[in-house]
Amino acid sequence: MELKEIAKNVMVSCLAVKPTEDVLIITDDSRLTIGTALYEGAKELGCEALLMVMKERELSGEEPPRTVAEAMKAADVVICPTAKSLTHTNAKIEAQKTGTRVATMPGITEEMFGAGAMTADYDEVLKLTGKVTELLTKAKKAVIQKDGCTLTLNLDGRDGVPSPGVYREAGQCGNLPSGEAYIAPLEDGVNGEMIVDGSMVGIGKLDAPLKFVIKDGKLQSITGEKSEMLDVLLANENNSTVAELGIGTNEAAILNGIILEDEKVYGTVHVAFGTNTSFGGVNKADCHMDGIILKPTLYLDDTLVIKDGEFQI
Repeated sequence: MELKEIAKNVMVSCLAVKPTEDVLIITDDSRLTIGTALYEGAKELGCEALLMVMKERELSGEEPPRTVAEAMKAADVVICPTAKSLTHTNAKIEAQKTGTRVATMPGITEEMFGAGAMTADYDEVLKLTGKVTELLTKAKKAVIQKDGCTLTLNLDGRDGVPSPGVYREAGQCGNLPSGEAYIAPLEDGVNGEMIVDGSMVGIGKLDAPLKFVIKDGKLQSITGEKSEMLDVLLANENNSTVAELGIGTNEAAILNGIILEDEKVYGTVHVAFGTNTSFGGVNKADCHMDGIILKPTLYLDDTLVIKDGEFQI
């Protein structure tokens, strides 16, 4: 199926795009083929389609140009196939407040656009994501265990956020493809050690595991092959703050080194550092960088949610 037809299917099934709605496609030079396919698809659906192309951002979480941010607030639907993530930006937050439906596609490739997580049964993803989100919201504490390492996260008073890949109502936002539930732990409430062995933003798919040591919510050290590529996380206190705990809920997702899909892989857990102001946290940093943990064991309070990568709920 050609990209334009896939784009039309995505807009109808996941975003419930209607004729006459203003659909804004925001892309950069590296993803213009996908951006153009979405633009052409939106036109064929009878929408008022607009395409904005910007210079590729340097880091995930970096704000788009002011003109782009203003346009996002005015549109009914915004779709963002970009190299770096706009998911955790003020621009997205402000657009959401005005009722814009926003689907971000950081790192999307033409191959990913037609396979893997994009092909999931999103009604099933919606159900599991809702169940996990409810558990995150109720929990006061999360414990991740992996290869003899334990990380404890204080979730008290924070709400879980669903990202099921289905954004059909005003103000709903998230990734596409998707399938995760996530939460912002208390910024000073994460302690312990953790192995990241799937993939890591800034590196990609990992050939060897990384080890993270965290105290009072701040990253103390990273060791392992290519850990020097993550120096931005130790550049300042905001960048080193644990921002997110996420849980993958998409059975069709494939680990491929691109975080957009990797963090959705069924039965994985991810921990991110940096900005979390877009989903209930208070930390604004220069970046938002996730690390995927394969086959983890996860407790939310006393509930065993995942055991060695298999859901127990």
